[in-house]
Amino acid sequence: MTESEFLTLTDGIFTRIEAALDEAELDLDCLKMGNVLEIEFDSGEKVVINRHVPNRELWIAARSGGFHFALRDGQWLAARDGKEFGATLSAVVGHAAGCDFVFAV
Repeated sequence: MTESEFLTLTDGIFTRIEAALDEAELDLDCLKMGNVLEIEFDSGEKVVINRHVPNRELWIAARSGGFHFALRDGQWLAARDGKEFGATLSAVVGHAAGCDFVFAV
């Protein structure tokens, strides 16, 4: 995948994340700065989604840890345990928000 294709693909994912957060009406602030989407909750907890362009990966950083995802067979899967990006993001956002949250890529 070219850098341009990666950026276009992940721009769409960032946009869908922001839309899902808006729809969920959670108490948070969402800020996109270049390759980083930062979600800050009223509790002060943060979830940071970063697109790592050189490796063509999406990264999630949360209190529970850091996760790296690569596109394999049409799914963003974690390098460490094979978990899917949407499921991991749902879990970390739900934990930080103190309620259920579902995001599907």
